[in-house]
Amino acid sequence: MIATSMVFLMHLGFASLEAGLTRSKNTVNILFKNTIIPAIGLLTYAFVGFNLMYPGGEYAGSIFGFAGFGLTLPEGWDTSNYNEGYTFFTDFIFQAMFAATAATIVSGAVAERVKLGPFIFFSILYVGICYPIVGMWKWGGGFLNTLETPFYDFAGSTIVHSVGGWGALIGAALLGPRIGKYTARGMSAIPGHNIPLATFGVFLLWFGWFGFNGGSVLSADPGLVSKVFVTTSMAAAAGAFGALIVSYLMFKTYDITMVLNGILAGLVGITAGADQMGVTSSIIIGLIGGALIVFAVVFFDKIKVDDPVGAISVHLVGGIWGTLAVGIFGDLASLSQFFSQLIGVAAVGVFCVVFAGLLFFVMKKTVGIRVDEAEETEGLDINEHRMRAYPDFATKD
Repeated sequence: MIATSMVFLMHLGFASLEAGLTRSKNTVNILFKNTIIPAIGLLTYAFVGFNLMYPGGEYAGSIFGFAGFGLTLPEGWDTSNYNEGYTFFTDFIFQAMFAATAATIVSGAVAERVKLGPFIFFSILYVGICYPIVGMWKWGGGFLNTLETPFYDFAGSTIVHSVGGWGALIGAALLGPRIGKYTARGMSAIPGHNIPLATFGVFLLWFGWFGFNGGSVLSADPGLVSKVFVTTSMAAAAGAFGALIVSYLMFKTYDITMVLNGILAGLVGITAGADQMGVTSSIIIGLIGGALIVFAVVFFDKIKVDDPVGAISVHLVGGIWGTLAVGIFGDLASLSQFFSQLIGVAAVGVFCVVFAGLLFFVMKKTVGIRVDEAEETEGLDINEHRMRAYPDFATKD
């Protein structure tokens, strides 16, 4: 339950990071999305998601199962007959916090030009249906958990972060770039309006990750929880340096936004195997994850996929790397484990791309998913919400 509270606080981190890395004229819109997403996650997970993700032992090895709508208390829900160390309600609320995170990742990549109504509709279906089905494949005893060498994802590099990352990639690609991002003269940076707020957000996320990974031990075992805290921190710290070194070599400047995303990449990367890694392996995973983030940001700009906060690079690229790293480093390292990790990455990727692609494409062709040019230029705050985040200051962006 303590870990649940820490994961809940991550939503404030996501809101602060996304608001800080985007323009002031869209701040209310960013905060609105990051406020409504946890509400969507909790309600949809209670109504349908939890029983999609944990349908019961009779669905072991399957790709789909469903235990019914709503939350039904099992016999012995508050005793060790349910699970030693935590109750049914603790189980639900901890997993519900994870569910909301997947849609929050998408929010950053489609920021500053997505229509609010279609985004909320997407979030309801993505969190309520897509995420729990993928989660069932491993955590609910589905087919990835019954491979000859079971797929391994301790706290969700793939099941949480890559799920959000794939949705973010499809959404950003189908929306198209923000006005002025890519011109005939090349890529034009659109800086965020509040770097201190973004920095605050990253440190909140780092703090929350102790609950994200530490809570995934699913017990208060002092040895394993403390190990997970250490591996999580080492990867984050190394991610900062991986991004710092590569970004300085490429751009000859000390880019704080790259370092911030490098920290997050290290955290995403260690999440799949935080309980399996030693200190050295954690540092290597974080270092490579932080370096990959810089290359990924440059790559997505080259193919004109506009991601205002780097969510695709952090959560998709970092998530894939962290998942594959389980087969390369740590206690489970082996060729067979690597191939199982690859199968998991591919299966989740295909399903999420199809699910998100169909949702966004149908909405694009019907109700539309992007605000018009005048609204985007003036800002989503005044057009979607009839208010400004900073009414006492003139905005020129």
